[in-house]
Amino acid sequence: MDALWATLREQLAKIAAGNDVALSEVTARQFIEAYRAHMVREESTLAPMAMRLFSPEQMTQLGDAMQARRNANPKPAPVATGNAVADLRKDYGQASLDDADVLDDPIAQFTRWFDEALKAEVNEPNAMNVATVDAAGKPSSRIVLIKQFDQRGFTWFTNYDSRKGVELAANPHAAILFFWSELERQIRIEGRVERVDAAESESYFHTRPLKSRLAALASAQSAPIANRAALEQNYDAVAAQFGEQPPRPVNWGGYRLVPDYIEFWQGRRSRFHDRIVYERQADGTWSRRRLQP
Repeated sequence: MDALWATLREQLAKIAAGNDVALSEVTARQFIEAYRAHMVREESTLAPMAMRLFSPEQMTQLGDAMQARRNANPKPAPVATGNAVADLRKDYGQASLDDADVLDDPIAQFTRWFDEALKAEVNEPNAMNVATVDAAGKPSSRIVLIKQFDQRGFTWFTNYDSRKGVELAANPHAAILFFWSELERQIRIEGRVERVDAAESESYFHTRPLKSRLAALASAQSAPIANRAALEQNYDAVAAQFGEQPPRPVNWGGYRLVPDYIEFWQGRRSRFHDRIVYERQADGTWSRRRLQP
């Protein structure tokens, strides 16, 4: 089922982006049949087994989690008024993070968690908060999408003249944060940011959907503009000028955060969370230790 869904999901993403119109009927039918068989097994075997093993409270938590994943009968969001905000809380308890569970290499550990986020169908697991600091020491943050990670670091692409680009030019140190609420996990990463080489930026730019490439040319990111109509006019002018082959703007490209600090956080009950941190040593190796919650 996972393999079939991976194929369908890729096709659906292309259709949603306007790059394709075809969905494999054979794959869709195979997935439907597999899903129906899964439901039969779940209701005839797994659910009765869970009822024997789990407490009523655990069964309620399981049911809520399944409904949330399928977006079935969503509970209305509480209205935060007065002191109600202080009363909003959720107790974590899905998993633990023991020292014996983590790998020696933090990039390998990140890869393991990222793969688990993909399998759990976390909503946008590639979304990360990037925090930068300007020349006066004032911080700012925003969500961007990671496009690559490996032993060299964590890479995203943007306009170099944007606010984050200007701040990184003044202070090349930054922090990124992944938060996967479905798994009750977060990963904090700190380090020095460098630009990727022009060839790598060029290669990635031409893999983007056409409209995204045109938008990169049409928008002077972070600069003021009179209204939305003016922005749309810029886009139309760029589309008319370049058509199907827009060039990469010289002020658009990749940044790579080279990490020296990576912290893995697993939510636990009563806010008694697990925190394991890796720090890069002078010789390039990583030390590892546990932090108190």
